[in-house]
Amino acid sequence: MAPGVLAPDGTSERDGSPAMPEVVDQVALARLYGEPLFALPQDLYIPPDALEVFLEAFEGPLDLLLYLIRKQNFNILDIPMVSVTRQYLAYVDEVRSRNLELAAEYLLMAAMLIEIKSRMLLPPRKHEGAEEAEDPRAELVRRLLEYEQVKLAAQQLAHLPQYGRDFLRAQVTIEQSLQPRFPDVHLTDLQEAWRDILRRARLVQHHRITREELSVREYMSQVLKTLQGRRFVEFEELFDPAKGSTVLVVTFIALLELAKETLVEITQAEAFAPIYVRLAYTPA
Repeated sequence: MAPGVLAPDGTSERDGSPAMPEVVDQVALARLYGEPLFALPQDLYIPPDALEVFLEAFEGPLDLLLYLIRKQNFNILDIPMVSVTRQYLAYVDEVRSRNLELAAEYLLMAAMLIEIKSRMLLPPRKHEGAEEAEDPRAELVRRLLEYEQVKLAAQQLAHLPQYGRDFLRAQVTIEQSLQPRFPDVHLTDLQEAWRDILRRARLVQHHRITREELSVREYMSQVLKTLQGRRFVEFEELFDPAKGSTVLVVTFIALLELAKETLVEITQAEAFAPIYVRLAYTPA
């Protein structure tokens, strides 16, 4: 028989030792480093509390105390201190046996409950000017009512839709066209560019008193001549501040007339970007 073939009794015919079956996923207890495990190791130590799960179901002493009162339908304004204190101490003993740090704040509340229980066994004492003796449970009741209000408000907030838990933000990617689309030039953009040119013109102009008769048509021809053969011309290059504000005004009017007659196009790559002027043309 070939090596590795099982005999009828389940042993290897080669050495007589127990052989591993080829299919083990249905009978193996577990897999350790990829190898099937058919029985627990004899030297395996499992701590007593390894599989014990302890849930901290309460967020603090007030939460536990309020739970004991509401679970048994006690009147929160007339708490039976004997029954509540006994149940509370039983829970504290359970917590203290597992987590001493967690039990510290619960022990503080337990001491308060025992003190209230002791004061209720004594004859009531009236304060000066008070008609009735003060109830030792009054301060505890006030704290429980305030805590319950905050807890209910927190639950109402938790029921509201939350981003990441109840809904997600929708994001849509819009592919831009390969052909750039320049935004339209508004009148305010032209005004700001014009004011900037005037400010620089005042810095270099000389005081001269002359009378000139300037032709708008002539300057329209000059603008067209400047644009001829060029793809784009910056708006500011069409003006020569050294010639004075009069020439600048006529040139600006000539440019507006050309734009009105759709002989030129005024474009801008984006907001607050330089303004460019070019000849208008219609493809054949």
